[in-house]
Amino acid sequence: MKRTTRAVAAVFGAAALALASACSNPNAEAGASSTSSASSTVSADQQLRVGFFGFAKANSFAQAAWAGVQEAAQENNATAEFVDSNFDGAVQVQQLTDAVTSKRFDVVVIQANDGTAITQPVKQALAAGITVVVEFTPIGGRFDTIEPQVDGVISIVDAPTANGQGLAKLGLDACKQLGKQPCQVAYLQGFDNYPLDAARTEAAVAALKAGGADVVATPIGGYTPDSGRTAMQNVLQANPGVNVVIGSSQAIEGASALTEGRTDILYVGNGGSTQAYAGVMDGTWYGTYVIPEKTDGKTATELGLKKHRGEDVPVATNSADLTPFKALGTKETLAGLTAEYSD
Repeated sequence: MKRTTRAVAAVFGAAALALASACSNPNAEAGASSTSSASSTVSADQQLRVGFFGFAKANSFAQAAWAGVQEAAQENNATAEFVDSNFDGAVQVQQLTDAVTSKRFDVVVIQANDGTAITQPVKQALAAGITVVVEFTPIGGRFDTIEPQVDGVISIVDAPTANGQGLAKLGLDACKQLGKQPCQVAYLQGFDNYPLDAARTEAAVAALKAGGADVVATPIGGYTPDSGRTAMQNVLQANPGVNVVIGSSQAIEGASALTEGRTDILYVGNGGSTQAYAGVMDGTWYGTYVIPEKTDGKTATELGLKKHRGEDVPVATNSADLTPFKALGTKETLAGLTAEYSD
């Protein structure tokens, strides 16, 4: 999704994936808000080098973005390389610093494991003439905005607070479908010591409580089926009457397996994987928060390459706007659609 700087995958689930929507989510911001001049002017026939600083090569969510990065590079006369930090923010900071020193890339697309720690090397990259695209995770100290927090970067992100609010909306709608009032909700956090997760959890829990839900548990659910299963075991032991469970798509896969066949519990995932889509469509899950991560990675790379070649591009794009249903995936909104990756 692991130390203080490890991310969510899926995320995203949440967590997860994360999750920056500009519509159905109540506090989301408008996407594609403004334009930015290019950092340099490069002819179209000059091949450019793209570095993708993803969460981890082993992570399905990062792999989905990487597929989009590769596709965009191939279509736009560029090469692409995955720089794997394996969910370690300090490692990622050093990797970017080294890449700037060696002038290894013309464009970098960053899924930040630690959006605060990596701010300084991002500034160094910009000063060195490298075009920087912030993808999915905000870089800077704020988690409630899609706007760039470092002058000069391109931002295509899912604001964690909007993600949390979106998950809460799906959870409250699930409560309505069950007809439970008050409704007992368990929220499975990604990691309790990860800033992005903390912001998402706070936003989700606040919105759930404001909507009248009884939040009975907020255990660490992580970003694997095993960690989700463990968290759910603890939830059921302490709160056997829980009605709705929310967490990363990976965690919910494990949690829902424990209650297979039961119709008195509904699940909400954070992530748009094949497994999440299947859970929603078979009715086990009420919904899932979807960022089309391959499309997100491809769009981020296309914008970076265009800017480096002298074109004006949007500086702020809301990842949730890349879905026709504004990230809130339900049986109705996902009907006929296909997920962009598998967990």
